[in-house]
Amino acid sequence: MVGGASLAPSTRAAYRRDLEGFIDHCGASGITRPDQLGRDDVRAWLRRRADDGLAPATLARSLASVRHLVRWHRREGTLEGDPTAGLSAPRGAQRLPRVLRADELGQLLDEDANPERPTAARDDAILELLYGSGLRVSELCGIDLGDLDLERGLVRVLGKGSKERLVPVGDAAVAALRAHVASAEAQLVGDGPAHLAAGCGPELFRNARGKRLAPRDVRRIVDRRSPVLTHPHALRHSFATHLLDGGADLRSVQELLGHADLETTQIYTHVSRERMRAAVHSAHPRA
Repeated sequence: MVGGASLAPSTRAAYRRDLEGFIDHCGASGITRPDQLGRDDVRAWLRRRADDGLAPATLARSLASVRHLVRWHRREGTLEGDPTAGLSAPRGAQRLPRVLRADELGQLLDEDANPERPTAARDDAILELLYGSGLRVSELCGIDLGDLDLERGLVRVLGKGSKERLVPVGDAAVAALRAHVASAEAQLVGDGPAHLAAGCGPELFRNARGKRLAPRDVRRIVDRRSPVLTHPHALRHSFATHLLDGGADLRSVQELLGHADLETTQIYTHVSRERMRAAVHSAHPRA
């Protein structure tokens, strides 16, 4: 009923959990037939999930799951009305993304505690790309060597919805990528660890098992290098916020991030305003 071949297994599993929870809620409320379901029943279930502290995105997905279920029952003729009509998911408090300070970024990007580590050049390139180009972790992990155009400072990535886009790569990231490729090739020639060799497969970044790097591997790299508790996505948040702080227009940031909707990008304007407000309160004598 919900999903299809185009949905990832994890997404289908999430929809399934939503519907199982909703059906349990209906049973506890004495609802045994689709035609007994009312708008207040759906609203009560959503409110209960909001009270459990679920994120707004999860609440929106929960409502979408029920809408799919209702649509299916209406096609089957077991339900006439639409108890989800006009409903919107409760809006929780929007959490602003964590933006790393300049000193935190400096330590993360420049101060490897073990620069002789065989993966040091690879890790430098990963961190420079995450912050310098604002990539999603999944986009970074999917990059192949053929996606790089270091002469022009570009990388081709596959974003959400299988949409390709070309993303600029800054000078620091270009230098780090060249060093990573050179290091991998040198280790291949020197009979070093095969999983580091750029020539042993199309993948730009590989893990210790010789496979394409996974998001959990990236998380471990960030954990090892960051001076503060953070997440790889914080580098993307920092990229966008620092661009806006520096005067970039919102449409350009939207395109760089690969957001389909400008509204998604607008959260970073709130972050920038909060940063400006904090600066005024800390520095202005009359604040």
